Amino acid sequence: MARYFVLYKPYGVISQFTPEEPGQQTLGEVYPFPASVYPVGRLDLDSEGLLVLTDDPLLNSRLLDPRRRHERAYWVQVDGVPAQEALEQLRKGVEIRINKTLYRTLPAEAALFEAPPEVPPRIPPIRFRKAIPVSWLEIRLIEGKNRQVRKMCAKVGYPVLRLIRARMEGLSLDGLQPGEVREISGEDAYRQLRIR
Repeated sequence: MARYFVLYKPYGVISQFTPEEPGQQTLGEVYPFPASVYPVGRLDLDSEGLLVLTDDPLLNSRLLDPRRRHERAYWVQVDGVPAQEALEQLRKGVEIRINKTLYRTLPAEAALFEAPPEVPPRIPPIRFRKAIPVSWLEIRLIEGKNRQVRKMCAKVGYPVLRLIRARMEGLSLDGLQPGEVREISGEDAYRQLRIR
């Protein structure tokens, strides 16, 4: 019987069970997952948020299939306050480098939060600079290239300070703190991730 876990991946944890370098914190150090499960997709070492782990190969292949275009929502803290022009560029798509090749991102949703979202403090905290304001964006994508959100924001002139994947389709971080895990049923996983 397949198992399905939702993890709020903390900052500084790699999205795998084997370290690439000595001293790296892995998923197995965050929670005693069964040996059979593996992460569906990845979050970078310096990104936080929603990560699904399962031993269901069908869910894995359908969720990662780029033709299915599952929506992912990211909460992004950036240096500065993006102008409408920058937001419009993000919405239309920008050119970024993926594996040394220029790639134009698909249209996305991008909006400024009127007030910062309620998120747990990051450990270690984000650097604070009095002279430079920060703001939060929600960016919703239907694709997931390597470090895509960071590259998109840098391209329009607003470097990312903090990046949290808040949602994948209808599955969210609601009720979870960094390092916490929720096990869900296969039925809930397929329904919330809108997988048929």
